[in-house]
This record gives sequence, structure tokens and C-alpha cells, in this order.
Amino acid sequence: MNSTEVLEQWADRSGAYSPDYYAYYGPNETSELLRERLESSLESDASVLEVGCSSGRHLAHLHDHGYENLAGIEINDEAFDVMEEVYPDLAAAGQFYCDAIENVVTEFETGAFDAVFSVETLQHIHADNEWVFEELARITDEYLVTVENEGSADDRESDDGAVNYVDGDFPLYYRNWNDVFSEYGFVEVDSQSLKRDTFRVFRLS
Repeated sequence: MNSTEVLEQWADRSGAYSPDYYAYYGPNETSELLRERLESSLESDASVLEVGCSSGRHLAHLHDHGYENLAGIEINDEAFDVMEEVYPDLAAAGQFYCDAIENVVTEFETGAFDAVFSVETLQHIHADNEWVFEELARITDEYLVTVENEGSADDRESDDGAVNYVDGDFPLYYRNWNDVFSEYGFVEVDSQSLKRDTFRVFRLS
């Protein structure tokens, strides 16, 4: 599956892992962990970007706790209809971009956001588009948070390029995000193992 096909799948996604799917579950333990970690380091007026925000359940949790300067990138246009219905306050307050991360991230100024985070999104970036990671580092002024399925060391070193096709459908790439972002001047300041993901916090050194 090439990079264009991956983007098209997410743009048209319905059912499992769609904006409706995540809105149904609402904010979760990851949402609370993100809030706690950001509150320990940043004021509520900090600029925060989520890449792959879907209908906004994590951003809505931040908004409910006083964060106003919020932004999100999401390729599936249905997400914003769901957001307006389920999280109308967030939809009105935030700045949102309906496009692929690859098409948006280069337009931001260097250090545009105090914090950038991703929840189970960067793991789906196609191998051909790994240049996006350096762009995310470029636009992050202070903290970068990844909550991604990294697999095991054996998964990442497998002969198939450390990729797993979820439900035989879309690709999930196993990457060690400390290895990725340490190349761009970030230092890991927190790491926790969750049920299936690794929660990592990086600070620009």
C-alpha cells in the first residue's frame, strides 16, 4: 500500500476507528494523562496542536480544563461534523485543519506551538513520509508527546519493515519514538507503558 492509498483510507474512514467511533467513547485515561502532563509544565494559555485529532476527544478534555489556544489536524472531514455535534465548545474555540498532516505541517512557522501531541496517529505515517517527523520537531517550541503503539524490539527489527496491517487493512509502523525525536534535538523527560501504547514526553533541549 503506497502513501496516497493510506491517506485515502483515513480520509474516508467510517465504522471502527472513525470520528464517530472515538466520539462515542469520549475522553479516556490517555486524555487525562495528557492533561496532567501538560498542566505540570505549561500554563493554560499555551498553544497546543494535536496531529490526527479525529473528532477531538483529547482536545475537548483539555478545553474543559481551561486550555483555549488549541489546534488540530485531521484528514477525515466527517470529524468536524461530529466535533460540532459532540464538542461544540471546542469546535468554536479551536483552529482546525482538514487535510493530511503532510500537507499542513510545512505551513507552520518554526516553534509555532508550545506543545504538539499525537495519539495513535504517527504510527500510521507511511514510511515514504517519515520526513514529517522532522517537521513536527521544527514546529514544536517546547514539548512533544507521543502515545503510540511501538511494538516490541523484535517487531521493529522484523524483515517486513516493522509494519503490521491492522485487520488486514491499514498499516501500523512500529517505531521507537525516542530514537526518532532524539535526532532532532529533543530529550525524553517521561515515559510510561500503557495497555498497548508507550506514552513519551519530549522537551526541546
